[in-house]
Parts: sequence; C-alpha cells; structure tokens
Amino acid sequence: MKAGIVGLPNVGKSTLFNCLSNAKAQSANFPFCTIEPNIGVVNVPDPRLEKLESLVNPEKVIPATVEIVDIAGLVKGASKGEGLGNQFLANIRETDAILHVLRCFDNDNIVHVDGNVDPIRDKETIDMELQLKDLETTEKKLDKVKRAAKTGNKEAQKEEAVLLKIKTGLEAGTSVRALEFSEDDYTDFVVPSQFITDKPVMYVCNVDEGAAVSGNDYVEQVKETVKDENAEVLVLAVGTEADINELDDYEERQMFLQDIGLEEPGSAKLIRSAYKLLNQQTYFTAGVKEVRAWTVDIGATAPQAAGVIHTDFEKGFIRAEVIGYDDYVSFGSEAKVKEAGKMRVEGKNYIVKDGDVMHFLFNV
Repeated sequence: MKAGIVGLPNVGKSTLFNCLSNAKAQSANFPFCTIEPNIGVVNVPDPRLEKLESLVNPEKVIPATVEIVDIAGLVKGASKGEGLGNQFLANIRETDAILHVLRCFDNDNIVHVDGNVDPIRDKETIDMELQLKDLETTEKKLDKVKRAAKTGNKEAQKEEAVLLKIKTGLEAGTSVRALEFSEDDYTDFVVPSQFITDKPVMYVCNVDEGAAVSGNDYVEQVKETVKDENAEVLVLAVGTEADINELDDYEERQMFLQDIGLEEPGSAKLIRSAYKLLNQQTYFTAGVKEVRAWTVDIGATAPQAAGVIHTDFEKGFIRAEVIGYDDYVSFGSEAKVKEAGKMRVEGKNYIVKDGDVMHFLFNV
C-alpha cells in the first residue's frame, strides 16, 4: 500500500518526503525538480512496540512500514499533458491514498508557481486537474458501456447509470469520493476504474515554524474549505522538520521540539495518519527472537492476519491465541496473562483488533 505526496511545484513535497524517509530526494527552488517519483519505505512510529520490547527483551524489533511516494509537482493543464502532466497522473493512479501538500506560509525567497500564496486556489487547481482526468476515464468507459446497455445487457445498464452519476458529479466539480453509491455498485463499477479522485486524501498544511503548533489564517481557510470532505487536515512546519532531522543526537532533537512547543515530530504523526488513511492497522507477535508489528487491513480476519506472516499459516489456520495489548502491558508478560485467564482463543471468524498480540496455530 502506497501513499503519494502531491501538490503544486515548490510547496515542500520533496522536503517532506526527505523528512519522512530520510532519503535525500533532490529539493530545489524551481518547478519539475522531481521527475521520476521517489519511493521511501517508512517505519511507522509506534510507542506500543517500544513498550513490548521493554517487557520481552527480544533479540530484534521490527516495526510496521508504509510506502510513501514523492510525485512531481502538478500544474494547471496537467490533464491535457502540461508540465509533466501525463506522467504525474499515471504515478498518482498507482498510489492508494493522497497526501496533498498545500503551501500555507509566506516567504519571498521561495517562488510560487502562480505568483502568490493561496492554498485554496492551489487545492482547486489540483482537484480540477484530477477531476478532468477522471472525467476523461469516465467518458471512455461510457462509450463502451452504452453500446452494451442498448442491447439490453442488465449489468451494462447498471454500470451506465453509475458512470453517468460520476460524469455529472465530476462536471459539477465533485470528486468521486464525495459521491454516494450502494455497496454493490461501488464494488462492481467504481473500484475497478481506479478513479484518482476516489482515493482517500489528507491535506498537509506546510507552515512556518511560528505556526507549527496552532496553525495560521491559511490553515483555517483550508479547514473551512474541506470541512465537508471527511478528510484530515494536518499542520506541519516542513522546513523545521527538515532542520530537526539533521540533528543526530536524540536529546538535541527533543530540545528543539520542546523549544517550538511540540511533543514529537509532526512527521511521526503524519506517518501514523497515512497508515490509517490506507485503512491499515497493526497486530504484534512477541517472543524472545523478535517483537514485530505486522500490517493488516482494518477488518481483517484472524486467518488473513496469519497469511501476512506466511500463506501456509492462512491455508492451514486452526486457531489464534490472542492477548489485548492493554492486558499484556498491565500483567507484564505472556505467562502472567495466561495465569490470569486473559488469553483468548479465537477462530476463523475473529476480526483482528488494532494492537492485538497474537500466536497462530496451523497445520499444513
């Protein structure tokens, strides 16, 4: 699962990517500095993993990860191939969620592609380009489906109705994610088309250091604009995060954070938010060899969770031994949890909860 960082040129995408991945993507003060998408595999910060490590004292600890993709800046006309438009739109189609970076700071030394800072206009520019690309996809599909619908094909008629609804919405400036469909229609006709504007989105307001804690007027404008989108808005001083990232000493980093009023780097919060945006959650395995965080979809069953470790675990699944994270911590060890009768035995229909500590029994 991948989250793509998108935005206009020079809003701080590559700097943010560097903060998240510790990779050093080229970052410069001119458009189209990023051409090929950079991909970083980022550890998901999770204090629960550190707590389990302190209780179990394993030989190694392996965190969950999420893939972050830094995509070239998009400009007006991208849907028609302007700038790196076609490449940009192909790259974003391959991601599963969008981190939309908006410039919410004034700085005369950093050029804005449209001449002045206006995060609402910037958001609308990108929304429109993505909607135009989805409209093109919809019209191409409609041409094919209409012919089948005319022959009396019931499935084609259903798909035609869904596509017409999407077309009307997009023409009115409404993204696919904001339209309502029945569960069957969504699964059968919307998901296969991989509409760009159907991907879940989070808005990242890039502010200066002084606005890192409580935001600014630009951030308030963004929050007001997206209040009906069911999207998270995250405030991040990307330049400051980059400065913190340059410090090798943990104590120095903590002092820097305290000086600007933050408990942890904003990038850590962003990674966790991206993980949730991708509909991901974590379960743990805890033993003396390793304590490990495993990634599963929210709503995954116990056999599906077992399959993340190895496909044989899912095929031959018998049962799962499950300890709630809070129980593990309060009793202090697996043995004491068992003594207290707090370990549960769960079958094939068990829905995994975030933070479960699990053992699987299987037979192949």
